[in-house]
Amino acid sequence: MKLKTHYLILGISLLIIEIIIALYINSGFIRHTFGDYLVVILLYCTIKSFVKIRPTVTAIGVLTFSYFIEFLQYLNIVNLLNLQDNKILRIIIGTTFNFSDLIAYTLGILTVLILEIKVYYHE
Repeated sequence: MKLKTHYLILGISLLIIEIIIALYINSGFIRHTFGDYLVVILLYCTIKSFVKIRPTVTAIGVLTFSYFIEFLQYLNIVNLLNLQDNKILRIIIGTTFNFSDLIAYTLGILTVLILEIKVYYHE
């Protein structure tokens, strides 16, 4: 397995940004929309760091996973599993369904695909 360093560096950078957002920003666009936009890019970069998969396959997988998590939020899975007192899991899984999150995930993945195409065709 060959580690893709540029994806790993970007993934770690995005993780740090996501942690800062989670710890210090309680509301607004950055917390509720931009964080969701970034999280799919973070997941994409993490996967691409360790596994050689075509960009479209990775992007579709990440987007599907993100939609699934949002669907679990719609079902109120945190309360159904009695995890409402676990702050870390509440942050990771999320507790509130929002249709706008699906849009943010989609835009994040589209950004990744556009950047991948630009890099691929300009190397």
